[in-house]
Amino acid sequence: MLLTLLAATAFGLVRVRNLFAVVMLAGVYSLLSAGLFTVMDAVDVAFTEAAVGAGISTVLFLGALALCGTRESKPVHTPILPLFVVCLTGIALVYGTMDMPPFGDASNPVHHHVADHYLEESEHEIGIPNVVTSVLASYRGYDTMGETTVVFAAAVGVMILLARGRRRTREDAPGEGSASPPTGGRSTRETPR
Repeated sequence: MLLTLLAATAFGLVRVRNLFAVVMLAGVYSLLSAGLFTVMDAVDVAFTEAAVGAGISTVLFLGALALCGTRESKPVHTPILPLFVVCLTGIALVYGTMDMPPFGDASNPVHHHVADHYLEESEHEIGIPNVVTSVLASYRGYDTMGETTVVFAAAVGVMILLARGRRRTREDAPGEGSASPPTGGRSTRETPR
């Protein structure tokens, strides 16, 4: 069901030209992805996707949308080359998955690389009973700090763009600021020579 909803949302994202609707559909897509990650028992990834993908990213996109309008301009060229590149990349990705171990198999290498150590030793090494929290806050602390820094930098960038847009709007508004002299920039009083 979630995969069907994801596919329908992706199809809607491709077809819609209203940028506000695109931003909202992207938020819905992230929320559905978070639900899919929860079903797959990846609660930490689901939490990050819900917070960053559906939450912060949607707010940042809406802030950027305030600067550029709500309608997408029509493309001036045919999308044949981008479609070819996307199809070629998709074929390469599908070919790359042919050698992967079966999904959900308990003997997969991904389940035994460091996961066993985390499950057995995290409470003794870190002192936090929740394994997901100990992995995110300690074992992968630098990674989490990097993700937080990227989101913070994106938020600062959008705030700077919004501030510039407000300043430009204020400068363009009639009746505000200093009035120019009525005769093309020259003063109406002549100074004696």
